[in-house]
Amino acid sequence: MIESKKTEIPSVSINSVNTYKKAPLVEVIIEIPSGSFMKRGSTGELDFISPLPCPFNYGCAPAIDGQDGDPLDAIVLGPALRLGDRLTLPVVGVVRFMDRGAVDDKWILSATPPTWADDRALRRFFGLYALAKRLVNVLRRERGETSLRGVEWRIPPLSAPK
Repeated sequence: MIESKKTEIPSVSINSVNTYKKAPLVEVIIEIPSGSFMKRGSTGELDFISPLPCPFNYGCAPAIDGQDGDPLDAIVLGPALRLGDRLTLPVVGVVRFMDRGAVDDKWILSATPPTWADDRALRRFFGLYALAKRLVNVLRRERGETSLRGVEWRIPPLSAPK
C-alpha cells in the first residue's frame, strides 16, 4: 500500500520558462482519459457517465492526500492518455475549487509548459463544472459553497499568439 501524505505545491520561480525544469514531480494515475464520457473512481469502478466528454486527462496522485481525504485530484494537460496510465510529471499549477464548502483543489501537471489556451480551457471547464456540481448538490440536498476559486500557475502560460 502506498503511504499517503499531505503536501502543498512548492512555489517555483516564474522568471523564465527555464524554471519549468525545477517544478516538483508527482506520480499520477489516469482515471479519465481526455475525450472520455466515463468517470471512474480510484478503485476503477464507474462513478457516472457524463453527457459531455472530459476535455483533459483526469486522475489522482495516489501518494498524496487531498484536503477532502481522497487521493489528490490531478489534471494532466496534453494528448489523450489511457485509463490506468501511470506517469510522473511536473506540477505546473493548481485549480482552486470548493465542493460543498470543502477545499477540493486539483493539481495541474504537464510534460510541456502550459499555454494561454490551457488556461482559458481550464477556467471555462471548471466554471461550468461548478455550475453542474451546484445543481447536483441541490438535488442531493447537500449544502455548502461549490465554486471555481481560480487557476494559479507555478509556471506562467506561454503568451497568446499575436
